[in-house]
Amino acid sequence: MQVAYKLNVDDLDINFVESIKKLFKEKQLYITISSVDEEDETAYLLSNHANASHLLNAINNIETHKNKLIYKTLEDLG
Repeated sequence: MQVAYKLNVDDLDINFVESIKKLFKEKQLYITISSVDEEDETAYLLSNHANASHLLNAINNIETHKNKLIYKTLEDLG
């Protein structure tokens, strides 16, 4: 099983550790910790070929069809 968490360092406490222990009962873990910034997130999202292709196609679709986009405010949604 693999689980990914994204959280602020201030959110790391004993409750977080206990929840991991409960989730992975008696298993050996491999833990990697890295800091995240906007560039890291973009690189991560584009690191997988299928994901990158999907994202770049979606961006291209928006750029190509801007005149067909519908804009709504929160008030419009009701």
